[in-house]
Amino acid sequence: MTPQDNLASFLDRLANAGLRIEAPVAPGLAPAQLILVQAEDWGQLGKEAKVWAWRWVAGWGEDRGETIRINACFENAGAYLLARTEVPRAAPVLSSHATSHPGADRPERHIRDMLGVAFPDHPDARRWTRHQAWQDFEFPLRRDFPVAGRPPAQTPADHQYNFLLAQGSGVYEIPVGPVHAGIIEPGHFRFQAVGETVLKLEERLGYTHKGIEKIAEGRDAEGLARLAGRVSGDSTVAHTWAACMAMEKAVGLDLPPRALWLRALMCERERVANHVGDIGAMLNDIAFAFGFYQFARLREEWQRVSREAFGHRFMMDCVVPGGVATDLEQRFIATMRDEARTLRKQIGKLMAIINDLPSVADRVRGAGVLKPEYAKALGCVGYVGRASGMDFDIRRDAPYPPYDSLTVKVPLHHYGDVNARARVRLEEITASFELIEALLAGLPAGPIRIDWKPPAAGAEGLALVEGWRGEILSFVRFGADGRVARFFPRDPSWTTWPALELLIHDNIVPDFPVCNKSVNGSYSGHDL
Repeated sequence: MTPQDNLASFLDRLANAGLRIEAPVAPGLAPAQLILVQAEDWGQLGKEAKVWAWRWVAGWGEDRGETIRINACFENAGAYLLARTEVPRAAPVLSSHATSHPGADRPERHIRDMLGVAFPDHPDARRWTRHQAWQDFEFPLRRDFPVAGRPPAQTPADHQYNFLLAQGSGVYEIPVGPVHAGIIEPGHFRFQAVGETVLKLEERLGYTHKGIEKIAEGRDAEGLARLAGRVSGDSTVAHTWAACMAMEKAVGLDLPPRALWLRALMCERERVANHVGDIGAMLNDIAFAFGFYQFARLREEWQRVSREAFGHRFMMDCVVPGGVATDLEQRFIATMRDEARTLRKQIGKLMAIINDLPSVADRVRGAGVLKPEYAKALGCVGYVGRASGMDFDIRRDAPYPPYDSLTVKVPLHHYGDVNARARVRLEEITASFELIEALLAGLPAGPIRIDWKPPAAGAEGLALVEGWRGEILSFVRFGADGRVARFFPRDPSWTTWPALELLIHDNIVPDFPVCNKSVNGSYSGHDL
């Protein structure tokens, strides 16, 4: 069954279930099909989606003046559905999807905190995004809320957040963070343990809230692209590509083939750099310093070539509306080919050493198991999902140029432990080497950028890009002045942070660092 057939079949099922839906044509939202749903049918939509195995991808809202618009995106076998409804701004009440889709839990709490939409049947009434930075009656994403906010002289401590407790003989609590011993971003982890065995972990994130959605309002296309590249700095290429693609769809801009191939080349280089670095960091968390130093060295050498070729180690601001900012000089084609071959050999030699060490195997095999049913319930994507049997990759299953003309190999494992997540990363590195070779061999000639054109009032675009952590969704709507009226970026970390809370159960406390690094959710990408 094709994605189009799959989508048509699901829409028929929704109609047969009594849902009143409309399906207007919205080319800027492709590959997703837009449907308009009555507010009173919203909860039933979530239930039907669960019954028919549609994954809950993302949810976001928008203040439309008299009403608040709510969007929810679903996916099944490469087919995407964007559901939309509206509730009155004076009394915004809507049924929750979190009762059917656990992955909707935190996104709906974010909508509630930022827009004031009430979900009476939501399983968790606690604040998520705001902490104590705003009053209960203040909602930052509403139009009348100032960009600078109304900050008090000193923000009250969030000490009354009610963490869920495990109780019983010998149970004790370990608070970790939000300030950590290393240089990582801030996040609070509350463990309940007996001896060294973890019974429960609960996260408290949001300490790096940047107001991305609010400060996006009023920007031009160039300004939004720069902002998107800073949603999560280690995914700057993928997030910028997604935002630019959404804007380009909104205005109907067809990019030069060379620009698209260069974007993919940068994105694959970003994927390799992060996987190589994270494998080293995982080895560091089990005290294998030799492996950490070697993989860190390889990542640094890889990023230095990116700097020489594109002007920035992370390739930040290299993707721009209408194309890319920097062309690839002919001399770097041979350099990148040789570099990929050399890196492949060096990784192979290192892994031969690492795989021969029982002390390494003992720390990663069977540790941090994310059961496939949990990964499915949360909608996990990327290497976290693929290590637990979730066989999905946008580049292959809902391909966009230039991946629609390339062969993308997608590794899949089922054990769901730290070792499986490491294996997926290693195999993705190899797959990226093959893609990089194909991209360099087939790089089209021609321009790398075309002129931007003013968007029509209300034009909107949706883009989906396979970043190194997995599926990135980006939504953009322009206002009457041709500037951004709404921007929403969804990082894969929204699904993988909750997975960490589950996979740590029954592991020992000292294994938390390597379990955490094997997932490596982005604090910044989650804390919009």
